[in-house]
Amino acid sequence: MSESVVTREGVRGQRPGREASPAALRSGRRGGERTVVPDAEFASYYGRPILKRAPWAASDIAGYFFLGGLAGASSVLAAGADAAGRRHLATVSKLGALGAIGVSTALLIHDLGVPSRFPHMLRVFKPTSPMNTGSWLLAVYGPSAGFAALTHVTRLFPRLGATSTSLAALTGPAVATYTAVLLADTAVPTWHESHRELPFVFAGSSMCAATGLALALLSPARHGSVRTTALLGGLIELAASRRMRRRLGLLAEPYRRGRAGLLTLAAETLTLLGALTAPTARTRKAGLLCGGSLLLGSALTRFAVLEAGRACADDPKYTVLPQRRRKEAETREESPPEMAPPLGLS
Repeated sequence: MSESVVTREGVRGQRPGREASPAALRSGRRGGERTVVPDAEFASYYGRPILKRAPWAASDIAGYFFLGGLAGASSVLAAGADAAGRRHLATVSKLGALGAIGVSTALLIHDLGVPSRFPHMLRVFKPTSPMNTGSWLLAVYGPSAGFAALTHVTRLFPRLGATSTSLAALTGPAVATYTAVLLADTAVPTWHESHRELPFVFAGSSMCAATGLALALLSPARHGSVRTTALLGGLIELAASRRMRRRLGLLAEPYRRGRAGLLTLAAETLTLLGALTAPTARTRKAGLLCGGSLLLGSALTRFAVLEAGRACADDPKYTVLPQRRRKEAETREESPPEMAPPLGLS
């Protein structure tokens, strides 16, 4: 076995291709040949997801999100209708809010599995918990919406009806949007990082649902300002959705791929169609088509958000790569700047 020896005349016994230079080591090669150990690449443990997928049933929770938004926005619309003296619009909105919040609560209890879990969440009041706060909102809003609808239809106890309508209208926006806060409070990056825009997406979508219900059930002569409200809600939802995906960057990929991408495309198409045709819905058929588009688009928005979060949790790169980039950015900020050479020296 020969070895290279360094002498005054140079290196003796050197065998080309056997010694590794520092440059070769840094480049990942040894003696001009590729090393046996490949460069490190990201991979999760046995390819398994890092985050656990949310155990919610899509039909229960997405329906709960949609119907809660429909109920909350309908209560606000009903209060405005009462103030403007539009009884037919108030009737549709109040009954729609009562029916939506009733089915929404049933879907939530069904997803919980054990009905007693819902009243157990009311044993304490914890403002830092979106789930606990949402339970209290439902406990306050539900009876208010019920009394508002009951007193409106029977025309009994007008003062109680007015108070219930006002309370439902005050808590309605929170009921419509707190589910966005609930999603943003999870560890799923696509949901967590959209905490700024997702409440606005849900708010605009809820406005579309409430106005869509009114446009579909009322005659064109009784639409009033509902058409303008529908257009405004659609613009808010679409603008907030586009801004959210633009800011998310890599984390917005689930909204463009697979099932979530198809749901997002269908939701935006229906919402845009309904919002743009709302101001010109002057016939019964046009109102039904416009209202149905807004309602279906609002429902598909919730399903798209839920499906995008599931796809994000299933792929480890959406968890690791953003963390790695934030760590690299923090390292660059914490590293001291290079000292400039003294004047006159190069």
